Formats: sequence, structure tokens, C-alpha cells
Amino acid sequence: MSHDELKEELLASDQEYRRLHDEHQEYEQRLEQLHAKSLLSQDDEIEEKKIKLHKLALKDQMEHLARQHAEARVLA
Repeated sequence: MSHDELKEELLASDQEYRRLHDEHQEYEQRLEQLHAKSLLSQDDEIEEKKIKLHKLALKDQMEHLARQHAEARVLA
């Protein structure tokens, strides 16, 4: 199973993975809004850094769930 197939399966079947994915997408949209500005304020720059950290943490959690799911499939 490819990574994309696993992701699609988890989005369809795992509520926690879907919640993390949706939150990650919301942060991505906010980053795009910030990057659309011609000049970022100091507060914008701080927000951008916080968003990037949150996105990274979410991605780590999603990858952890994906690994657990993949390992469970192998053992089944």
C-alpha cells in the first residue's frame, strides 16, 4: 500500500487522523493568508513561526498513526 493510499484509508476510517489532518489544513490556509501579505508585521512573523511548529507537530502525530496502522496491517 502506498503512502497516499494509506492516507486516504486513514482519512476515511480514523477519526483522530482526520481531525489532525483537518487541523493541519487549517494551519496551512492561515500560512497562505500570511504569505499573501506584502509585508509581515512582527506579530505576523511570530504567528507564522507558531503555525509552522503546530503543523510540524500535527504531521508527526499523523505519521505516528500511519505507522501504527501500517504495522497493524503487517501483523494481521
